[in-house]
Amino acid sequence: MPVPTARLRLLNDRPLRPTGDFVLYWMTTARRTTYNFGLQRAVEHCVELRKPLVILEALRCDYPEASDRLHHFILQGMADTRAALARGPAFYYPYVEPARGDARGLIAALSRHACAIVTDWYPAGFVPRMLQAAARQSEVLAEAVDSNGIIPLSSHGKVFPVARSYRAFMQRTLRAHLGEFPDERPLTPLRRLPRLSQLPAAIAKRWPPAADAILAGDRTRLAVFPINHDIAPVKMAGGPRAARRRLTAFVSQQVERYAEDHNHPDRDATSRMSPYLHFGHISAHEIFSALVTHEGWTSRRLGGRAGGKREGWWGVPPSVEAYLDQLLVWRELAFNTCEYLPHYERWETLPDWAKRTLEQHRGDPRPHRYTLSQLESADTADEVWNAAQRQLVDEGWFHGYLRMLWGKKIYEWSPSASAALERMETLMNRYSLDGRDPNSYAGYMWVLGRYDRPWPERPIFGTVRYMTSASARRKLHMTAYLAKYGNAAPTGPGERT
Repeated sequence: MPVPTARLRLLNDRPLRPTGDFVLYWMTTARRTTYNFGLQRAVEHCVELRKPLVILEALRCDYPEASDRLHHFILQGMADTRAALARGPAFYYPYVEPARGDARGLIAALSRHACAIVTDWYPAGFVPRMLQAAARQSEVLAEAVDSNGIIPLSSHGKVFPVARSYRAFMQRTLRAHLGEFPDERPLTPLRRLPRLSQLPAAIAKRWPPAADAILAGDRTRLAVFPINHDIAPVKMAGGPRAARRRLTAFVSQQVERYAEDHNHPDRDATSRMSPYLHFGHISAHEIFSALVTHEGWTSRRLGGRAGGKREGWWGVPPSVEAYLDQLLVWRELAFNTCEYLPHYERWETLPDWAKRTLEQHRGDPRPHRYTLSQLESADTADEVWNAAQRQLVDEGWFHGYLRMLWGKKIYEWSPSASAALERMETLMNRYSLDGRDPNSYAGYMWVLGRYDRPWPERPIFGTVRYMTSASARRKLHMTAYLAKYGNAAPTGPGERT
């Protein structure tokens, strides 16, 4: 089945060049060789033109908060891709930028040899600007392909202000998209086509492919790059193989208790798929397929018009339904906001009621005012908050429910909503493997009122929802969690077993 046209975006008006040496797939945010609409589209061009495929996976060193932690995780994924393509059928070109600016001109140079360039569409961060700049420099057709979610972003048509409205839209339209899944193995048709044996000599000399030793990503090798070496790699392994292992464990051992236990830190039933989704090491389609296959589910179980209600529409057990709501509603709602709301990352784009009440209470006395440095060091009077921050610093990920509390307390301890937003973004982007993601920005903005409704008014928060650590202690099982990460626990990356 061809890639649906709703997932294709033309980046320039240059022609496709049938006489080029290869089709270039520039792997940016879908860093995998399975369930990948972008890769599938590039293969379509190869089949039509009878040309080989070059897969460029590049790693810059000037992305926001570049560090050993993030480089290590990405490089592990690149090593997986090199192993998957060791015997073909595509030519894999991993490029790791040794110094800031060294990657400049690479796409333009490749375009002079290419028939067309295909890349990944992603609506957040610096990626749209990067693609636009590269497309202007390309001598051939450049197009981006949306592999982000189950429903193509172009089909949304508008911004959805709350989860219920997006859920109702999903319930009306999902059936049509369930028949438009990406190929599990999109590279298969290439086995009947020629394969490139080497890069053009001038490109290989100016931008040499990364050696296996670089892709290993050990600290000694990372030390040569101009990135932050104070943020250490974490135990969570990166790459598609690790992602699939984690997915298999979740589906076979944890999903059945997800609804009951995923909010409890001591009974952690979360999937921990968010870092892999963020870096494109796994797709939402593969996760969905694994879940419904495990359940023996078919679309015949879907209910009728549900009007955005959360329960009873999917025809699956409550735990699976709760997880599907996170994957297909909350995650895709976050992408919807980034796609359709200009300046989604600014506090000025909050709903009017939230901006108004936060401004009215901006001068309210705060119980504490912590600096960014104190927050970063988990140096507050709140043991629950400190535990969440320590888990973030140590593991590059922290518990889902506590993320909401973490953000609410940062706002409570900050001089303004805009200052709180900046602090949340800084800490997440610096330490979290799943920072810089639409879901992350959705979380920050939910803290400040987006996707929510007014609540009874109180100091500091006004009518924005309020959360307390005391309430979390009462409602959640977290004794073991606090023993591991709380105030009595050792601090600092790498010091905890």
